[in-house]
Amino acid sequence: VQLQASGGGLVQAGDSLRLSCAISRRTASTDVMAWFRQLPGKEREFVAAIRRTGGRTYYADSVKGRFAISRDNAGYTVYLQMASLNPEDTAVYYCAAAGSYSTRHSAYHYWGQGTQVTVSS
Repeated sequence: VQLQASGGGLVQAGDSLRLSCAISRRTASTDVMAWFRQLPGKEREFVAAIRRTGGRTYYADSVKGRFAISRDNAGYTVYLQMASLNPEDTAVYYCAAAGSYSTRHSAYHYWGQGTQVTVSS
């Protein structure tokens, strides 16, 4: 199973940005796809997740109301639409997949490469 993340970049505070994550295979161990973010020297932080079966979504309190996670109909691509970005959202964003929902990064066995999001003030 491979995950390919894309869509990061440099934006200004208040702007929007959409990240994409494509997964190569659907299996029982990849039913939940999630986004995490990480700053240098800090632990990877949960951002949002979605169940590919059923589409239930989950969000960290820090992004609730500003970020939206969704998937395409086939369930092979997951998106993270980020709005009202602020400098505190600056991080490397990673997509990940697991068989069940968790906010712990250790619960996710499949990871994409990170994509840098930088929000300038």
